[in-house]
Amino acid sequence: QVQLQESGPGLMKPSQTLSLSCTVSGGSITTNYYYWSWIRQPPGKGLEWMGAINYSGSTYYNPSLKSRTSISRDTSKNQFTLQLSSVTPEDTAVYYCARVGQGSVYPEYDYWGQGTQVTVSS
Repeated sequence: QVQLQESGPGLMKPSQTLSLSCTVSGGSITTNYYYWSWIRQPPGKGLEWMGAINYSGSTYYNPSLKSRTSISRDTSKNQFTLQLSSVTPEDTAVYYCARVGQGSVYPEYDYWGQGTQVTVSS
């Protein structure tokens, strides 16, 4: 029922700011007690959690990316957004948005977007 869809530019030049939006349908981003996350996967590498925004608007960031990462939301559009400043080719990756749900024992990523490819190249 819940669906997430990423949108944004597929190509970026170094030093620019990446902006991606995740549109959620079938559920509200303000519903207790879900967290809404951004995760990326560079080619040939594992998943990297970037950050999240929770149901009340509190944000959390991967310390390695915090200085240039900002997550916000627009509740009227049921969207949350990722901004990553000063991008370099090392930021080339597939970017996913995902929901963190309760799970049976532990919190789990229960819904994912399809992912969107972002390539940073001069």
